[in-house]
Amino acid sequence: MAKKLTRAKAHTLYERLSTKVPAPETELYYKDPFTLVVAVALSAQATDEGVNKATKKLFAVADTPEKMASLGEKKLGEYIKTIGLWRNKAKNVIALSNMLLDEFDGAVPQTREELEKLPGVGRKTANVVMNVAFGAPTIAVDTHIFRVSNRTGLAPGKNPLEVELGLEKITPPEFLLHAHHWLILHGRYICKARTPDCSTCTITDICLYKDKAFKDEAKKPAKPKRKMAGSPKLKTATPKRKSAKHKVKKKAAS
Repeated sequence: MAKKLTRAKAHTLYERLSTKVPAPETELYYKDPFTLVVAVALSAQATDEGVNKATKKLFAVADTPEKMASLGEKKLGEYIKTIGLWRNKAKNVIALSNMLLDEFDGAVPQTREELEKLPGVGRKTANVVMNVAFGAPTIAVDTHIFRVSNRTGLAPGKNPLEVELGLEKITPPEFLLHAHHWLILHGRYICKARTPDCSTCTITDICLYKDKAFKDEAKKPAKPKRKMAGSPKLKTATPKRKSAKHKVKKKAAS
C-alpha cells in the first residue's frame, strides 16, 4: 500500500500552497461559462498557452452557442488547427453548442451529470467548469494533479477517479474550493514530470517522494581514502660489492 500523508500534514501542505498563491485562477482564457466549456474541451492533450492563442481569436467572433453553431466545423477548424486533435474537437464543439441551444436554452448546465451529456465533455472538464464558473468545490484530476497527489502521498491512486475521491477525503473543507488550482500550479511549475524542482518547493520536508532533486545542492566532496597502518618495513643489509681495483690487487698477490 502506498504511503499517505496524515491529515495534519495535508493541512500543512495546503496551508503553504495557499500562502504562496492566495487566489489561484485558471490560466485558460475565457469570458463566461460557455467559452470556458469550449476552452477546457479544447485543452485536452494540449497546453493552456497553445489553446489561448487560438481561443482569443475564436472568441472574438464566436463567444455564444448561437455564433459557434453558425460558424460550422470547417470555419471553426481554421481557428483551432494549431491544437492537437483539432478535427475531432471542432466536431464536438459544434455539437455541444447545438445541444446547449436545443436542450438547455443556450445556458451551460451547472451539474456534473448534465455537463457530461455534452459532446467532448468528460468528468474532468465538468469538474473544471463547475469549479471555475459556478464556484463548486470540485477537484478535476489532470496529469499534474495525478502526479503531485501520488508523489507527495497526499492522495495516492491508480487512476484519476481514485485520486479525485482521495483528495476529497483528505482535503480540509476550507481549502476545497481552490485545491484544484493549487495542485495544478504546483505540478506545472515545481513538481514537474521529468525533474521536480525540490530546491524551491515549499512542501519538500513533508513530501513522501523518494527521488527528490535539489538543483542548488552542493556536491559533497568525496571522502579521502584512509591509508591502513601497516607494519614498518625493515631494511635488510646488502653486502657491498667489491670494486674492480680490489679484485686486481687480490689477483696480483696470488
